[in-house]
Amino acid sequence: MKRINHDELYQHLSGFLKAKGVEFKEGSYPHGIRKGCQLLADAINLSQQGLEKAKTEIDKKLDQMRQVIHEKTAPKPPPASSARQNPPPKTGEAASPAGPKRSARRRTPKKSRATRK
Repeated sequence: MKRINHDELYQHLSGFLKAKGVEFKEGSYPHGIRKGCQLLADAINLSQQGLEKAKTEIDKKLDQMRQVIHEKTAPKPPPASSARQNPPPKTGEAASPAGPKRSARRRTPKKSRATRK
């Protein structure tokens, strides 16, 4: 939005009132109206600047929020190739197609409570 000049509002107001049959002459009353129009123009310009700053900050935060949501909800990449999942066998070990060998040690059965005493 373009800035509003201090006298611009007063000129438009006096032109509007002149078309309605009211004409401003120099004096205290038009001087007060001119000051009021200047204050109103300043308030409009400052609020417009504040809104533009707020809009840019909101846009930045919204982009950050979108990025976080995208990272959290993006599909996981497929797992890498199977060669990477199963490390190569160490030297001296044979690779078995069934997977790593289990220990040959067997568990001993638990004793019942009656036999423990």
